[in-house]
Amino acid sequence: MKLILLGPPGAGKGTQAKFLSAAHGIPQLSTGDMLRAAVKAGSTVGKRAKSVMEAGGLVSDDIVVDIIADRIAQADCAKGFILDGFPRTLAQAAALDRLLASKKTALDAVVAMRVDDDILVRRVSGRYTCGTCGSGYHDEFQKPKKAGVCDKCGGTTFTRRADDNAETVRTRLMAYYRETSPLIGYYFALGKLSVVDGMAEIRAVTIAIEGALKTVK
Repeated sequence: MKLILLGPPGAGKGTQAKFLSAAHGIPQLSTGDMLRAAVKAGSTVGKRAKSVMEAGGLVSDDIVVDIIADRIAQADCAKGFILDGFPRTLAQAAALDRLLASKKTALDAVVAMRVDDDILVRRVSGRYTCGTCGSGYHDEFQKPKKAGVCDKCGGTTFTRRADDNAETVRTRLMAYYRETSPLIGYYFALGKLSVVDGMAEIRAVTIAIEGALKTVK
């Protein structure tokens, strides 16, 4: 199963990818993780990426695609993979298609997680974590049983990501709709797309995705 999850930042793609990875025995491939691993390993493409990064430039699509090519050739991808964070643009989607075609394979499915923008902004901007054990909480949707005290470890210090605020989330949404949302139409036209309600309870979203995947097996 070769799969892409689409959806705006905060839609829960990473959470669902972890569940799917465990259930199907296929790796979740994050472009950031792959890039760092390639640089650390000192591979040919990793050296190319490192030189660009050290010069303060952005790693090109060609380099990212070459890194993905190296990664999916590894044994743990024999049964498939879940791409996390790629493609983000139509050009990247076309490059990925060419890569897979060169390996005489193709994507099996693309699942888009549909969200309500206003609720998503509230969901992301209200997140915080226990500074001791990392347990996650939310101002509205998941408060500790006792205010100011972590349910899991009893810690009393909490942290918030600097970019988890309404203004930043709206900026990220704008970038998503400008650059990435056209992929929904692209994959629909290719007959690869399924859409699920990303605002449902986490387990319900997982069940909906699994249901969509059964239609392509």
